[in-house]
Amino acid sequence: MMVIKDDNRREVFDREKIRFGLHLACKKRPVSIEGIEGLVDKIELKIRDKHQYEVLTTDIGKMVMNELRTIDEIAYVRFASVYRKFQDKEEFINELRGLEG
Repeated sequence: MMVIKDDNRREVFDREKIRFGLHLACKKRPVSIEGIEGLVDKIELKIRDKHQYEVLTTDIGKMVMNELRTIDEIAYVRFASVYRKFQDKEEFINELRGLEG
């Protein structure tokens, strides 16, 4: 399976990249290693279930955020701030407000 990057480059799917991003987002949060592994498995399964040879990095990022939001909101915001490339505090605040609603 290939991943299409933002600049249209293609790379072989690497679940380690998802795991690494989740570890960073969940650092010092009450999310176990098993929980992270379960999320990686779940995301990979969702991708493979689509039976597509290529997947967009943006689709993977959305899947990760959706899963993180359900288990730890702080880890979700950490991941979202990097994934969405927040440029200022207003973007960060708007994301937090979205969690309240």
